[in-house]
Amino acid sequence: MKSKDIAIVGILLAVGAILRYFLAMLHTPLTPNMIIAFYCLAIILIRPNIYEALGIGIVAGILSMLISSSIFPPANLVSEPLGALTCFGLYALIGTRTKLAPAVTTFIATLVSGFSFAIIAILLVSATILAAFHGSIGAFVIVFVPIVVITAVFNAIIVEILYLPSSRVLVRGQE
Repeated sequence: MKSKDIAIVGILLAVGAILRYFLAMLHTPLTPNMIIAFYCLAIILIRPNIYEALGIGIVAGILSMLISSSIFPPANLVSEPLGALTCFGLYALIGTRTKLAPAVTTFIATLVSGFSFAIIAILLVSATILAAFHGSIGAFVIVFVPIVVITAVFNAIIVEILYLPSSRVLVRGQE
């Protein structure tokens, strides 16, 4: 990966982390993860190889874990790399087939990341979830699913809006 690409990834992850931190300051039980939108945008713009995409996901997972107010922050160390790999693979498949590829890719990557986070949390900290949600995993799921889906829609819109101007700026920088 070129140093310019590393700078782009760093800037986009920083923007996502700042937005995530701001949302975490609201102290809601579940916080939408804006880092996903920005690492998806980075992967879509620079088109890294699979190992670089995995690295982006790991860095995103560390950032998410450090600034998370979620029920089990270490789950981000698995969910974010899965989201990044989903973004990488899906964009490689549909990137040239539709103009909505950035939105579709980000939407699905957010779902993969969010639902894998939930599964890991349910498996590893079910006692905490039961205590927080009055003895019901179902209540956790009922609260969590809309947050993941709404975040996925929001992330898809953000990436679709930012993709075109961002790609134009990158093309100008190469001239």
